[in-house]
Amino acid sequence: MATEPPGVPQSFRQLSGGQRKAFFAAWLGYLLDGFDFILITLVLTEIADDFDLDLTTAATLVSAAFVSRWLGGLVLGAIGDRFGRKPAMILAILAFSVGSGLCGFAWGYWSLFVFRAIVGIGMAGEYGSSATYVMESWPKAMRNRATGFLLSAYPIGTVLAALSYEVIVPDLGWRWLFYVGIVPIALALYLRRSLPEAAEWTAEVAGRRDVTTSSVLFTPRRRLGNGLLAAVLATALVLVFSENSGGVSWLLVAVVVAGFVAFAVQLAGRLWPVMLAIMVTVFCAFLYSWPIQSLLPTYLKTELGYDAGQVSNALTWAGLGYAAGSCLAGVLGDRLGTRRAYVLGLFVSLAFVFPVFALPAGNIVLLWVLLFAMQATSQGISGLLPKYIADHFPTRLRAAGLGFSYNVGALGGAVAPLAGAAIAADLGDLGTALTTLAVTLTVTVALIIGFDLPARIGRWLRVSTDISADTPARTSTDRTTP
Repeated sequence: MATEPPGVPQSFRQLSGGQRKAFFAAWLGYLLDGFDFILITLVLTEIADDFDLDLTTAATLVSAAFVSRWLGGLVLGAIGDRFGRKPAMILAILAFSVGSGLCGFAWGYWSLFVFRAIVGIGMAGEYGSSATYVMESWPKAMRNRATGFLLSAYPIGTVLAALSYEVIVPDLGWRWLFYVGIVPIALALYLRRSLPEAAEWTAEVAGRRDVTTSSVLFTPRRRLGNGLLAAVLATALVLVFSENSGGVSWLLVAVVVAGFVAFAVQLAGRLWPVMLAIMVTVFCAFLYSWPIQSLLPTYLKTELGYDAGQVSNALTWAGLGYAAGSCLAGVLGDRLGTRRAYVLGLFVSLAFVFPVFALPAGNIVLLWVLLFAMQATSQGISGLLPKYIADHFPTRLRAAGLGFSYNVGALGGAVAPLAGAAIAADLGDLGTALTTLAVTLTVTVALIIGFDLPARIGRWLRVSTDISADTPARTSTDRTTP
C-alpha cells in the first residue's frame, strides 16, 4: 500500500495550528447545532400545556425542522459552493441561533412551527458547510476522521441540552431554554474574524463564477421558477407534516418527490441519478436510527416503567456512545476505507439491537452498557456519512450536493417516529416495532453501501465522481492534499 508523501499530516497532532483551529471551530458550531435542535423534544409537554395542544399535535413541532432542512441544504450549500465554506457556515449558525431564540417568543402553534423551520434551515446548512469546511481543510488521508470527529459534537450538544433543561426549566420556564439558544451568535462573530477559508475550495473554485451550484440554481432565467418550486415544496411539506393535508397526502408526497427530482437534475446535471440514490440511502439510514432516537424515551417510560431520572441517565449513555462511535468510525474509515468501515459498523450494531429491547426492567446498568454499544456502532458509524456522500461530488458541487442530498434524505427522520408508532400499533409492542425497523433498515443501508449502488449507477451512466468511497485513504489514488 502506498503511503502519503513526507510532510503530510497523518494524525491530529501533526496538523497545523490553522487546521486544528478550523476543526475546533466547526466542532463547536455543530455542538451548538445539536443543542438547539434537540431543545423542542425536551419541552414538548410544557409547550402542549401552555398552548393547549394535545401531544400528537405538539409532536409535529419536532417535524417542523425536518420540513425545512432540504431548503437549508440547497440554499446554504449553493452559497458555500459560490462564496466559500466559511460564510455558509456563519450564516447557518446565525439561522439556527435566531430561530431558536424566536421560539422563546412564540405565541402559538404556527409561530412556533415557523421558528422551528428556521432552526431546520440553519441545521441543514451547518451540517453541509461544517463537514465540507473541515474535509477541505484537512489532508485527504484524514478526512474520515475529520467527519467522524466532527459529528461527535452533535450528541454532546444534546447531552448539554438535557442538562440545561434540568437547570433552567424548573425555575424559569421553557421559554428561557430557547433564549439560551441565541448564544451561538457569538461563535459566528468569532468565526467571521478569525478563520481562513477551506484550502481546497480556495484552490479549485474561488473566483470562478460559472461552475458552482449557485450559477445553475440562481441564474435570471431560472430564479423565478426555482423560487416558485421551492414555495410549492415548502407548502406541501408543511401540510403533510402538520397533519393538515385534508386527505390528499399521497398527492402532496408525489408533488414533493417530483420537486426534489427537478432540483436534483439542475443541481447535479448528469449526476442526478447518483444524487437520488444517495437520498434514498440517507432516507433509509434515518429510518433505522430515528425511530430509536425519537421513541426510546417513550419506550423506557411506558414499557419498562423507568422514571425521568433513569431515562435521562440512559439517554446520556446513549449520547456518549454516539459520540465515541463517531470518533472510532473516523479512525476505522481512514484505515479500512469509508465503505468497508461503514458496513462493518452496521452489521456489528445488529448484535446489540435485540438485547436492548429484550432486556427486562430492573437492569438499568446493563441497559446503559447496551445502549452505549448500540449507538456507538449504529448511530456513531454515521460519522462516515458526510465523507461517503462527498466522495460522489466534485469540489464545485460538494457543499450543495452534500447538503441537499443529505437533508432531503433526512426527511426519513420525520417519517421515522410515525412509522415506529404505526408498527407498534399493529404489533402491540413498541420494543418489537423498534427492533423490526432497526434491523430491516440497517441491513438495507448496509447492502446499498456494501454494493456501492450510487457509484455503480454513476459508472453505468459513465459519469465520473470524486474518489471512490471504498478506497482506503493512504493509497496512490489519494496522495494530494488540499
